[in-house]
Amino acid sequence: MIKLRSSHFALSALAIFNRSYLGRWPRLLHFAPLVLIGLLASSSILVAQAPRRSASMIATSSFDKEVTDFFTQEMTAHLNEIKSYDPAPDKIFGAGTTGEYTWGSFMNSVGAFAAMTDKSKLGDRDLAREVGQVGLLEYRLKSTRFSQLYGVLALRYFGKSLDTNPVWQSLNEEQRAQWRRFLDVSAFYDPKTQQVIKLPENYLGVAARIASVSYQLGLLKDRALVDSVITRAAQPFLNQGIYADDGPPTGRFDRYSNEYARFVWEAAESVDRQDILDAVRPSLKEQMRLWWDLVLPDGYGYAWGRSMGVVSYMDTLEIVGFLAEHPEFRPAPLEQLAGAYYQAWESLRRDYNDKTHVLSVFAFGRGNYSYISRDREWQQTINFFGKGSLAHARFMKGLKREQVSTFPAEIVRPDLARFVFFRQGLRPAGVWLVRQGSLYFSLPITTGTKPGVADYLPAPHGLVGFANPVEQVYASLVPFLQLADGRTLVASDGADEIEPGADGKSLRVVWRRWAQVGTKSGELIDPHITSEVIWRIDGATATLTRDETLRSDEDVSLYRWWVAVPSTHNHDRVEPGSERHDLLMDENSGLLVTVKADWPVAISTWAPGDSPFGRAARRGVPLHLIYESPHLHLPAKQDMHWRMTIKLLKTLKPFD
Repeated sequence: MIKLRSSHFALSALAIFNRSYLGRWPRLLHFAPLVLIGLLASSSILVAQAPRRSASMIATSSFDKEVTDFFTQEMTAHLNEIKSYDPAPDKIFGAGTTGEYTWGSFMNSVGAFAAMTDKSKLGDRDLAREVGQVGLLEYRLKSTRFSQLYGVLALRYFGKSLDTNPVWQSLNEEQRAQWRRFLDVSAFYDPKTQQVIKLPENYLGVAARIASVSYQLGLLKDRALVDSVITRAAQPFLNQGIYADDGPPTGRFDRYSNEYARFVWEAAESVDRQDILDAVRPSLKEQMRLWWDLVLPDGYGYAWGRSMGVVSYMDTLEIVGFLAEHPEFRPAPLEQLAGAYYQAWESLRRDYNDKTHVLSVFAFGRGNYSYISRDREWQQTINFFGKGSLAHARFMKGLKREQVSTFPAEIVRPDLARFVFFRQGLRPAGVWLVRQGSLYFSLPITTGTKPGVADYLPAPHGLVGFANPVEQVYASLVPFLQLADGRTLVASDGADEIEPGADGKSLRVVWRRWAQVGTKSGELIDPHITSEVIWRIDGATATLTRDETLRSDEDVSLYRWWVAVPSTHNHDRVEPGSERHDLLMDENSGLLVTVKADWPVAISTWAPGDSPFGRAARRGVPLHLIYESPHLHLPAKQDMHWRMTIKLLKTLKPFD
């Protein structure tokens, strides 16, 4: 039974934001379409940029020139903005430069660009000298981790022999000593405990690469230390392990698992650790197949977890570059992988503002994890230059070696539906991969950075029209159950049972132990309530169904049950009929959402404005469709059932 409730009034974004915390959602069922269309246009990543071209086949030579010309033009512009490294500018093109990893990222971009173009100078700037001076700046700033990695990689771009390396030769003895201290991996890795210091596990891969490249260059003489850190970093892949838990033992699996495996491989490759290469090889083969199956049509890689937005497009560039250099791990021929590379490049170019010379990381409606602060805005842009230059050099070398003169502009793959287990056992985790016609998504069952954070909830990330607000504890397509004592439960952080359908088109998941909002990741409670969820897809009709059955061991009255559909669409139209159907839509597509439940459900819409709940990784979420039931009673040992059906529509009627 569905109970409707609505109000017709407008509130400021701040008032809406404040009221949401009080649990009193605004009832805004009828919006002014023109206002909301404007909101959507403002929140799009297509800012200050002419439409990119569309072609069926891309010529390798012309694409190479386009990319090289772009990086040459933009590296020149950014270098010209820097008048001194002591003091260094706190802003470049209006973007903050004082956040961590910023100058290390710039070193990497200078070195990678020099290696890609074989240029020693850009205008009147000596590129080797620039790297040397930025390294001294990072030493003064006491920078560690990725700054150290980018520094040692930038040094290696100019040659593995320090006797002839122009960066090293530009330094005096005191400056060389400072560089050595700057690159000391013990700044964040404890050789005695073999642990990174108060950091996620993926930083072990960073430590391994710093140590291995430092040893390769002759900066680090202790081979035992190098072997120790590489062996420790490879631990997730020893004994036939495939995926790396970034927060063991909680089961946090995301994009870092792929990056981590690549880092360990490249560290072992640098110092010829064949045993480690053999251990990591099965992981890379499977992880590259996973990436290929989940990458979206616009080149966007992992659609769930942290470090999304532009980073997930850069991931695609880096992964294809890696695969161009390491054919044994390719999940498809290079000319097909090139389509993903091209789409990611086009997406980044659309995002790059040619007038302001920065990526649009903080555009209206764009959300970022809190560590991507304003003082790291420039770092995000120059990371694109560095990662992009290295990836492009590898990519072009592979295409030319294999005589690929043209490649498809689109990502060409057959439909699929399969489930990948990240781990099995008492608390299994994994991801459901769906690509059926226009129905694209990845549904992860894994652990987030905190319970209930929307970026990791078991929801269809990547589905057209749906996007979760970044780093917000929010019921994005997964209900929150608030108990009478104030605790809020959410079915996440792995599951108790995961049962994929034989054909991959359904998925059954059971939760008996729940995550509790406000506690630590991986800390589970047993409220004596069981949730059984069955997802089903129908590719022919582009429909996703979520059926959930709740069963309590004893009589329980919930203070509140609620679930939200945050949407990139900007208009809600209630379709006529005996049942309530909400059509979330814009001028291009729509989601037809229907909910049926064994209990009364109030339906409302909410416009979060420029609050954190209105910001997703790639564009804004101007409209949220909300279902809620206060004081929901769960009778003892009786099934209570509700269903949500989401149908993706491509051809829509004009707005009323």
